[in-house]
Amino acid sequence: MTPNECENQQFQKATWSNENLKHKKFSNCIFENCDFTHSDLTGSKFLDCKLLHCNMSLVKFDGCRLQGLEFKNCKFVGANFGKCDPMFLGLKFFDCLIDTSNFSDLNLKNTLFLHCTIRDTHFTNTNLSESDFSESDLKGSIFHNANLTKANFVGAVNYSINPLTNPLKNAKFSKPEVLALLDDLGIIIE
Repeated sequence: MTPNECENQQFQKATWSNENLKHKKFSNCIFENCDFTHSDLTGSKFLDCKLLHCNMSLVKFDGCRLQGLEFKNCKFVGANFGKCDPMFLGLKFFDCLIDTSNFSDLNLKNTLFLHCTIRDTHFTNTNLSESDFSESDLKGSIFHNANLTKANFVGAVNYSINPLTNPLKNAKFSKPEVLALLDDLGIIIE
C-alpha cells in the first residue's frame, strides 16, 4: 500500500501482516477479508470505515484514530485499544472474536459489542455506560472500576462483574446469568 490517503475505496483479501501502515488515512473505506496481523497502524486514521471478516490480531494501535468504525466478524487477539487516540473514538463490534485485548481507560459510552466472544479482555477504568453486550460471551474478561450504568447484558453469558467496584445503575441483565453478580459478595445461594 503506497498512498497515504484513501477515500471511498474497497479492499478485498488484502494482506498487510507485519506491514508498516503508519500515518495513513482511510475515509469511508470498506475492508473485506483483509489480514492486518502484526501491522503497525501508529498515527493512522480510520474514519467511518467498515471492516468485514478481517484479522486485526496483534495490531499496533498507538495514537491511531478510530472514528465511526464498524467491525463485523473480525478477529482481535492481543489488541490494545487503550493505546488509540481517545479523541472521537467510536467503535461497533458485531459477531467479533476479541481475545486477550485491552479497552482500559477509554470512554466507550454507547459502544456496541453484539453477539461477540470477548475472552480474557480488560475493561479497567472504562466508561461503558449505555453500551450493549447483548448475546456476548465474556468468559475471563475483567471489569474493574468500569462504568456500566445503563449497559445491556441481556443474553450475555460468562461475565464476572463485581457490583461493589463497577457502577451498574439501570443496567439490564437476564436470568439466570444475573446471579453471577453475587459471586464477589461472598454469599451462599441454595
